Amino acid sequence: NGKGSVCAFLRAMLEGSGQRVHLYSSPHLVRFHERICLAGLPISEDALSAILEECESANDGKQITFFEITTAAAFLAFSRVPADALVLEVGLGGIFDATNVVRAPVATCITPIAHDHQEFLGSDLAGIAREKAVILKAGAPCILGRQTDEVREIVSNHAQSLGAPLFVEGEDFDGYEEHGRFVYQDEFGLLDLPRPKLAGRHQISNAAIAVACLRQLSAEKSRAHW
Repeated sequence: NGKGSVCAFLRAMLEGSGQRVHLYSSPHLVRFHERICLAGLPISEDALSAILEECESANDGKQITFFEITTAAAFLAFSRVPADALVLEVGLGGIFDATNVVRAPVATCITPIAHDHQEFLGSDLAGIAREKAVILKAGAPCILGRQTDEVREIVSNHAQSLGAPLFVEGEDFDGYEEHGRFVYQDEFGLLDLPRPKLAGRHQISNAAIAVACLRQLSAEKSRAHW
């Protein structure tokens, strides 16, 4: 539902501004190594093998899922290579997602919530929304993609209870295609940008979420300097 594309856009924009970026994503397209990018490059075969063996040894035969051991290996790898930012894609999302151990992200993004991972999250959309909303953390701005009214209300209530600023697509920011360009607009003004190279109208929305995230982080940084 767009989280992989949003992460790809975030990584590209951050790297385009000269920053070194770690990326954790799934699934991979060609090689497993794509899941763990260290300062812009997929992890090497030797480094991946060594770090997985280290994690397996630390786990000492205890029960662990594929995604959990992979996430542990990624975090260990990230901790040993300097970078300016980490773009972290959740797995199924929710309280039991291995990536949810990050207690203080600088920002979170939620793409449109639908009926996915039902074997773990159930078939009730409201229940899935409550699970997904756990990604929000106190004080960290959340960029919320277009949702049904029910989902938006659930996430909004959770954000309010945490004191997490919420920025909603279609209300606080928006993106659309015009004359072959990508036009983005929010409280800070309008941007006339190249159209995303990824195909599909939905990529306009994904790009808008990514732009909104970086715009809010920039605003937070500016306010901190006042």
